[in-house]
Amino acid sequence: MSGKSIKGALHYNEDKVASGEASLLMASGFAADVQDMNVAQKHQRFENLTMLNGHVKTNAMHITLNFDSSDKLTGQQYQQIASAFMERIGFGDQPFLVYRHNDAAHPHLHVVTTNIKPDGQRIDTHNIGRTLALDARRVLEAEFKLTKAEGRQFSDVLGTKAADPEKAHYGKAPTKHTITNIVNAVTRSYKFSSLNEYNAILKQFNVIADRGNENTVMYQKGGLIYSLLDKNGEKVGVPIKASAIYGKPTLANLEKKFEKGKEDRKPFRDDLKQRIDAVFNSYEQISKATLIEELQKQQIHAVFHQNAQGQTYGATFVDNKNKAVFKGSDLGKNYTAKSITERLSSQDKKIKPEKKTYLKPKQQGNHLSKSGTAKTYIKPPDTTDYLKIALTKGRTDGGPPPAPPKKKKKKIRGVHF
Repeated sequence: MSGKSIKGALHYNEDKVASGEASLLMASGFAADVQDMNVAQKHQRFENLTMLNGHVKTNAMHITLNFDSSDKLTGQQYQQIASAFMERIGFGDQPFLVYRHNDAAHPHLHVVTTNIKPDGQRIDTHNIGRTLALDARRVLEAEFKLTKAEGRQFSDVLGTKAADPEKAHYGKAPTKHTITNIVNAVTRSYKFSSLNEYNAILKQFNVIADRGNENTVMYQKGGLIYSLLDKNGEKVGVPIKASAIYGKPTLANLEKKFEKGKEDRKPFRDDLKQRIDAVFNSYEQISKATLIEELQKQQIHAVFHQNAQGQTYGATFVDNKNKAVFKGSDLGKNYTAKSITERLSSQDKKIKPEKKTYLKPKQQGNHLSKSGTAKTYIKPPDTTDYLKIALTKGRTDGGPPPAPPKKKKKKIRGVHF
């Protein structure tokens, strides 16, 4: 992803190193030994270039290279892949730092660089994730025999799937650090169209984005803060301003994602409906608790919204399989909160699978007797003398048929001389 703060991208990765969740894998374009450099010195190397073109506001590049958990690579191979990728997208001559992160279930690298060249010119990064980066990924997958990423959800730059963040726990890690990891992973990979849908995702990981009460100055000015949630869903710790989080997940920036998310999620609508239907079709009666549990097995997080009186007024479905979120009404009238509630029961009764009845095949008996003669099961018809019937036709006395008439001898008439 591109950004306006090299410092923010650098500190994000250096904080990961400090907490033991990442390590500096390699550095390119740094004259001194980067292991002996502090964060300020690393930042200065990039700053020397960004100062050459003060008109460019978006001068930072933070690229993520994700690998499948089945890809078993050495540190040297990771370095080769990172270098080849940067070369293919036109950043081979730029200074860059590569960090290997171990905070997710699959291996991934983070690359920090700038798009300002030594001559002050800017490298055009428009649509780079769908052009150069995509081609580079396919070439490197073949060259290094990597698991292909076709069909996965793509981030803005490389086109790789963001890792599912682990649930946040207050006190386990610094609040800002924990929230940043979760928010960045969610905003990169999920498709949502409203703040409520966004929060439906975040709450799975004990995080909430809050605008405050409608009569507050923060709400009126479009402010947004993030907080951690305890096991009861209550806010804990000190809230963090959205503008203070790397990536700037402010309300204004999130709203830019809403329309895009509405379009990007469309291909997954029918699949989600089919998986919800499959749960209902497995039960004659199903309770709300069982429905939520069964949907969870289908990688669907169901959220039912209730008012102060305890009445359900809305339903949201988070499809964690396809990283897409839908309101029930967006799926159709059968999936609204009202329709779902009407289909629920106080008890569960699963549909028993129908027992299949198989006809026992008849055993073929021995139709031959011991003497070898065939048994006769059907009486053969009596023989009929059709010739006799034809010859006696017309007689009533039943006597023998009349003799055929004698042929008269023809007289041969000669010629008299």
